[in-house]
Amino acid sequence: MSQLGPHSAKQVLLAIQKDLYRIGYRTLNLLLMKKIFTTLAMALALTLSVRAADATDTLSDVHICCGSCVKAIGKIAATVPNLTATADEDAGTIVLTAPDTATIQKGADALTAAGFFGKSSDPAIKIDATTGAKNQMMQSMTIANLHLCCGKCVKAVNEILSGVPGVTGNTAAKGAKTFEVTGNFNDKDVFDALQKGGLTGQEK
Repeated sequence: MSQLGPHSAKQVLLAIQKDLYRIGYRTLNLLLMKKIFTTLAMALALTLSVRAADATDTLSDVHICCGSCVKAIGKIAATVPNLTATADEDAGTIVLTAPDTATIQKGADALTAAGFFGKSSDPAIKIDATTGAKNQMMQSMTIANLHLCCGKCVKAVNEILSGVPGVTGNTAAKGAKTFEVTGNFNDKDVFDALQKGGLTGQEK
């Protein structure tokens, strides 16, 4: 058997050292990658946990007759930080999602102020039904801030008011900020009917 000279032995040792270095480097890389993936997994789990803890509320029986109504709801929701609103035209619902119920309450208030009205699935969320109506007979009344984005909205208002005793006419029109109701009617009856139809406003 031949023996390695000092020079050859040194080369073997260097080769072994390089192999060990490469093995160690790969192991280190694997450990680092494992740690990164673990950290990412934990971050994702935390994010999902936070999202799962978000508060939600469904407003039902809301007047949503067209894509313009859906867009209007989205714009209103965008004015409330951290609030998401998903409107379903077919179901007549708006699902509000936010980190807390206080934010959802702000969203519900903003929608009501803009003329949308619905029933809350969460008893903690209060829908403001005040309209300024005095429960008295009137021959003419001005209604403001009722949502009227399209012809379908106007048609809905006409149908609703036609069922209110004593109402003989109204001037609701697409995009109108205010309109008149005429006849000989109780002002509270008018708003009760509008809110039952998913709309609301203020008596002026």
